Amino acid sequence: MTTTPTLRIRGAVLVGPAEVRDELWVIDGQVSFTAPTGAAAQDVRTVSGWVLPGLVDAHCHVGLASHGAVDQATAEEQIHMDRAAGALLLRDAGSPADTRWVDDRDDLPRLIRAGRHIARTRRYLRNYAVEIEPEDLVGEIVTQAGRGDGWVKIVGDWIDRELGDLAPCWPADAAKAAIDAAHAAGARVTAHCFAESALTDLVEAGIDCIEHACGLTEDTIGLFAERGVAIVPTLINIATFENIARGAEAKFPAYAAHMRDLQARRYETIGAAHDAGIPIYVGTDAGGSLAHGLVAAEVAELRRAGLSTEAALAAATWSAREWLGHPGLTEGAPADLVVYPSDPRIDLGVLTDPTLIVLRGQPVA
Repeated sequence: MTTTPTLRIRGAVLVGPAEVRDELWVIDGQVSFTAPTGAAAQDVRTVSGWVLPGLVDAHCHVGLASHGAVDQATAEEQIHMDRAAGALLLRDAGSPADTRWVDDRDDLPRLIRAGRHIARTRRYLRNYAVEIEPEDLVGEIVTQAGRGDGWVKIVGDWIDRELGDLAPCWPADAAKAAIDAAHAAGARVTAHCFAESALTDLVEAGIDCIEHACGLTEDTIGLFAERGVAIVPTLINIATFENIARGAEAKFPAYAAHMRDLQARRYETIGAAHDAGIPIYVGTDAGGSLAHGLVAAEVAELRRAGLSTEAALAAATWSAREWLGHPGLTEGAPADLVVYPSDPRIDLGVLTDPTLIVLRGQPVA
């Protein structure tokens, strides 16, 4: 017998950008497009609305705050905020906290880890990263690949205080050797990059993804498109660059001016990347200085950057799930879905107002 009521959702089930069904069943925690029989048909709860697969936040940090790692209770509050926003699949893009306990909790979103940030010595935020020199990059990237879930994260650029501006963190040969080692270990590699200067070396080294990517230019956009390198822009984070610049301009005026320029052209940059066919996915950069649960705000930012409503939705749903290797609304898949009171393809603002969230087949209170 079923342990929970069967759920019937009627309305518009957005299976994919070009596939809409009028009904979906959740039977024993799984998606079905066939009406149940037997015991599963005896206790049925019916709701109506527009249905999307559980949203994806492809760049967040569970267990991280501005000062570094947080305790489990605080990390649980963070992931609850993501769940309440309908973000049911999270890619954690680096955290110093041990969050393996999340895997034992059926009531929490799925978490795909990238281990801990790997940064150059004194070239990143304090208490966030494993800080090393280039000769140790290969060994550390393999270590962090083993701690992650198929991803590893390096800090590709950061302020060089001697130069007074953003600069690459790794020599090209060290980056290539490390990325090759990660791939041999079965992990994809992503890199934090704000500026322009590290991008070509990292793409030519075989990197899989770039976080932020606000330093893309006409030349590197073409290279990214040719190599199929994805980006996760985190536009709501780039919007904070003015605050960073204001705090740094007295000591590092070139850096402050650079950050302001990257912020000012962020929509143009990401719009051009989309037009070139670069894969783009939603990520909020939650944790650190930004709150969790902002996935709808980031979808809206991609729309402002020139993505169509459908493309912005895909970046948080169908395409993002495929990229991360998790199913959407397919027959027999775990029922991770969100129901909305109106059509998100018409008004993305409805993403902030879910009617029902279902995680592993269970309605979320």
